[in-house]
Order: sequence, then structure tokens, then C-alpha cells
Amino acid sequence: MDWSIQEIAKLAGTTSRTLRHYDDLGLLPPTRIGSNGYRYYDQAALVRLQRILLLRELGLGLPAIAEVLAGETSQTHALAGHLAWLRQEQQRLARQIASVEKTMHAVEGGEQIMAPEMFDGFDHTQYREEVEQRWGADAYERGDRWWRGMSDEERASWKARTAQLGADWMAAAERGVAADSAEARALAKRHVEWLTGVQGTPAATPGGDLKGYVLGLGDLYVADPRFAANYGGQRGAEFVRDALRIYAEAEL
Repeated sequence: MDWSIQEIAKLAGTTSRTLRHYDDLGLLPPTRIGSNGYRYYDQAALVRLQRILLLRELGLGLPAIAEVLAGETSQTHALAGHLAWLRQEQQRLARQIASVEKTMHAVEGGEQIMAPEMFDGFDHTQYREEVEQRWGADAYERGDRWWRGMSDEERASWKARTAQLGADWMAAAERGVAADSAEARALAKRHVEWLTGVQGTPAATPGGDLKGYVLGLGDLYVADPRFAANYGGQRGAEFVRDALRIYAEAEL
């Protein structure tokens, strides 16, 4: 079954002109072109369009979206990454909604506003104290400067990359991939490369103890339920830890 360009535009809440533009850029070529010259799209094209629209929601520009799509080999893994990001956003928005509701009720009831509760879900600095305790104030300051120095698109791209990495770890764990397999080593390599991009951490500091940092994080993923949740729970976190340990011992 396929759908005409007009049908897809209506279903997706976009325009035929936009879809033709995506085709011109190589983002979304039609599945076939009918004898009447109309573009038609099958189910696989619809899945690709959904991914494009989700990445647009993340704030990525079309060139960045093209890079993301070109680097993905599995629709299932790609969608899992999108889903992970959407769930993170759902949690953040839920906290913002609860925060605004509390403020509104306090204002309406003439009650005292609880300042710490007003900004829950609005800023990444909520983890400042924890970061400073673990790695020092300088690490937080450098990381904060790095994050705030990004453009909206760069931050969106980083979030998408992070969500996709977590989704790929979870998918591998669910399939029972061995921690010492080639697939797990490739994931561990991606993970370390991702870590080295986070300014302010030992992974991004010249002369820093990268191996020790990677090993320590692996243990933290298992010990802290907040981190374990990013990898599907305890079992997934243990798989990530073991794969990182094997990679670190061999390569770092």
C-alpha cells in the first residue's frame, strides 16, 4: 500500500511543497512516481518521514538530519533512540507542568512560593552540587560553559546522539549480545568517543585518567538506578559496564 503526496502531507500536517523539498535534498525520495507524475510513498517512507519530523522537533536543521539518517542502519534502533528522547522530554515536561501548577496554586491561594520547586525541569544546573562533589567545581564550570556555548541545534544534536547511543545499548542487551563481542566493542568505542566530547570531565581533559573514568562510570551505571534506567535497568547497565571494562582494558 502506498499514499499520494497530498495524502501524506495531510496526514503529517505538512505541505506537498515541503515533501518535494525533502525529495530535492535526498531526505525523502518518493517510493514511486505514477504515470500521472504524482509522487507516492510506501510504509518505509512514512517511517522515514516520522523520523525526519521527530528530528525537526529536536531542533536539528535539514543538513544535520541528513547526516543522522545517513549514519543509521536500522529503523528499529533509530526509532528506539527517538523514543528514548521523547520519554526524557515527557519526564522533563511533566516536572515543568507540576512546577507551574504548584506556583499557580500558591499564587491563587495567597501562599508562600517555594522557590526551589519553581524551576524544577527548567535547567540542567540541578545536578551542579552532585557534579562538583564527584569531579570538582572546575569540572562543572567547564561543562556548563560548553553546554551554554552550544547553539540550540548543537544541543539538540547532542541529545539525539545521546538518546540513540542509549537505545543501541538497550537493543544489544535485549538481544543477549555478549559483552566481549565485536558489536559490544563497537558500542563501547562509540561510548568512549561520546564521553570525550563532554567538556569538563576527565575524558575530555588532556592527561586525564580516561581509563579510570570509564571504569568508574561503568560501575556507577550499575550502582545508581538513575543511570541504569538509561540502559533499560539493572541488566542493561551491567552489560554496558562489562563491555566498557573489556574495551577499556584492551584499548585505553
